[in-house]
Order: sequence, then C-alpha cells, then structure tokens
Amino acid sequence: MGKKYIYSGDGHGKTPTALGIAVGMACRGKSVVIIQFLKGKGLEESEFMRRLEPEIKLFCFEKTEENFAELSKEQRQEETGNIRNGLNFAKKVLTTGECDLLILDEVLGLIDNHIITVEELKSLLEAGADTDMDIVMTGILLNDEVCRLADEVTRMEKICRK
Repeated sequence: MGKKYIYSGDGHGKTPTALGIAVGMACRGKSVVIIQFLKGKGLEESEFMRRLEPEIKLFCFEKTEENFAELSKEQRQEETGNIRNGLNFAKKVLTTGECDLLILDEVLGLIDNHIITVEELKSLLEAGADTDMDIVMTGILLNDEVCRLADEVTRMEKICRK
C-alpha cells in the first residue's frame, strides 16, 4: 500500500521538498502528478516544469494570478469552484491509480480557508486506499486530526532569520 506524507509548518520549503521528492521518483522511472492549490496559477506556466513531462505532470485549476488570500470575496467564490474541480481531479487520479506519486500542494490550506473539512480530505484520500500510490500533502495547518491522515508528518519551522 502507498504511504501518505505531510510536510507542514509556517517555515518555507514545503513545496520545494515535495518537488524534490517528485524529481527523485521521476529519476527512478515513476510517474508523478502534482496538483497545486491556493497559489493562483502557481508553477503551471513554468517552461521548466513542462520539460519534466511526461514523468511529472503539474495541474493548477485556479484561474487568477494572485494567491487565494489576496482575492476579493467574489473572486474567492469563483476560485472555490475551480479548487473543487481540482479536488475532483485528484479523486479521479486516486481512483484510477494513474501515477505512482500524487502531490497535493497546499491542500491543508483548503482546510484553513474553510473550503474543505478534514473529513472531506480524509474521504478524498480513501479513494486511493487500494493503490500503491504515495501521496504527499503540504500546508501550514497541522493538528492531531490532520496528523492522523498520514503515515509520516514533517513539521518545517523557521529557526532564525537574518
């Protein structure tokens, strides 16, 4: 069975860590799907990321350039629908087992922003329960309920700043 990993905390490095894991998997001949949330278009238009296809496929369902937190109430409502499309796509990836590693970048932020509940995230993850697919989740939020969703949890924190 696949493993579930969480990279969390208010320090920087969660997404770069997930991308490093993706590159490592691709180097071993494995396929990776990355779905980014709450980052606007994120890395979607990155020429570098496109060169990593077909081993690493990146998807961003949000349409704006801005981060979710910077949007007006109306824009947030529209983007919430786009985010839900991304979650539906994640469920499809999990149920079909179409990759070896699924990265749900900033998915924990969806809980912080009241777009989904921990129970909804748990239900999403259960869609891939019968696969060997590993899942990496990132985000700032970390509590006991979220921790129970993963086999391994890493908290990244800023120790000092110059």
